[in-house]
Amino acid sequence: MARRTDFLVIGSGIAGLSLALKLSSLGEVLIVTKKRAPEGATALAQGGIACVISEDDSFELHIEDTLRAGDGLCRRETVELVVRQAPERIRELVELGVEFSRDPGDPRRFELGLEGGHSRRRILHVEDHTGREIEKVLLERVRENPNIEILEGHLAVDLITTGKIGRASGKNRILGAYVMEWSTRRIETFLARMVVLATGGAGKVYLYTSNPDTATGDGVALAVRAGARAANLEFVQFHPTCLYHPRAKNFLISEALRGEGARLLDPEGRPFMHKYDPRGELAPRDIVARAIDMELKRSGADHVWLDITHRPADFVRERFPYIYETCLRFGIDITREPIPVVPAAHYLCGGVRTDLYGETDIPGLFAVGECACTGLHGANRLASNSLLEALVFAHQAALRIRERWPEWRGWSFPEVPDWDPGGAVDMEEKVLISHNWDAIRRLMWNYVGIVRSLDRLELARRRLEFIAREVEDHYWRYLLTPEFVELRNLCQVARLIVASALSRRESRGAHYLREFPEKDPSFQRETVVSREALRL
Repeated sequence: MARRTDFLVIGSGIAGLSLALKLSSLGEVLIVTKKRAPEGATALAQGGIACVISEDDSFELHIEDTLRAGDGLCRRETVELVVRQAPERIRELVELGVEFSRDPGDPRRFELGLEGGHSRRRILHVEDHTGREIEKVLLERVRENPNIEILEGHLAVDLITTGKIGRASGKNRILGAYVMEWSTRRIETFLARMVVLATGGAGKVYLYTSNPDTATGDGVALAVRAGARAANLEFVQFHPTCLYHPRAKNFLISEALRGEGARLLDPEGRPFMHKYDPRGELAPRDIVARAIDMELKRSGADHVWLDITHRPADFVRERFPYIYETCLRFGIDITREPIPVVPAAHYLCGGVRTDLYGETDIPGLFAVGECACTGLHGANRLASNSLLEALVFAHQAALRIRERWPEWRGWSFPEVPDWDPGGAVDMEEKVLISHNWDAIRRLMWNYVGIVRSLDRLELARRRLEFIAREVEDHYWRYLLTPEFVELRNLCQVARLIVASALSRRESRGAHYLREFPEKDPSFQRETVVSREALRL
């Protein structure tokens, strides 16, 4: 029997939790998350949230910094909306219980950090573990709320729409989702009047990433299969500085270190960023990541160095306690020695295309957070704008849903069939999953990375098409497992990224194409893809 709720939120990061709290006054909210609730990317965010609050700053400056980083592809109305809403969204977090770090010289003021691409100090933070603190507070408020339920260990397999079940009269409308319980592999039918995708990014499509294991592009794959469009997927931002250590799986070294004076050094210990950009270490991430990539290719080394040893040791330990303690566990004292770092896939600047209220092409289906393309980031995200975007668009989606609620709360659901496995049988050899998982990630890292070429992109397209055929064949022959559902999503998102990259014959933001190293004004538009790109 189908389970019914008013609002189904898929994902438990800052975007999904914020929106759930805002919707709880309207009706019943059900949050499904495939692992434990705090295990998404929000809890890993170190830097903070960009917000104009100092006297020497202005909305206009933050807007221009964002547009400049986005390299001509930001939607200006989105940028202005997000920047101008920031102070109110920060006030809401403070009221919920988030305690941002205060200025040691004046505890009445917030301590503001500086990061690459920003012309002023405007990054509010909780030491160097901002996301973890925000996630903790939001989860506490959600778990206190009687109208919100969280189901951990539940993975969305596919969205249910009127078109999919053959009941479309007019425009395709969302009905809910088929959801798998991770431990039992049982697939249940969840019906909802409105569905929100808040599934995070797709970093695991690459071999090396700062993202958690949950970042398999689920939201983008779910939405595109259901008939929504995605945009700007070629713009995968590589964070310049992840810790290079055999036992460090995906530990990020925050850009805030460079904001406080940390310098990048080549393998011989020499500064090099001045050769690539007059802003040096404070250039936008796409420029810094490409500079490091070029230095590594020039030298043949495995990593470069990030050095903050010239700052007082007490300052470093107090400003960056989480980074200091984590590096120390790996035998690196960042107050005495430089940190070995490499770029890694970090943030999906594109995603499911939405309007100014987070709504997709499918009525009743919303996307918020990293899985969405709102137009804020353009071709390259400005540092510390991501948590802000999640907060603002959770608010925007709540406004639209509240507006439509009087009409939609009385809507009658059509008959929806339960999940039918047909004649599928158990997959006996799990190596089919692990082999293709590894093949996709290596292929994307080697051929669709920081610097791209048409030959390598075309090779990636052909090889991914071959893998996709095998995955789709297995999808219908074998009973689904969580790992296989993630593999299918990963494969589809990889194909969409490659299709988008092949269609953009220029270099802009996070997309650098060797054959076309300059920007082309004719490509100053979003790259839009649909499920047609997934047909074999």
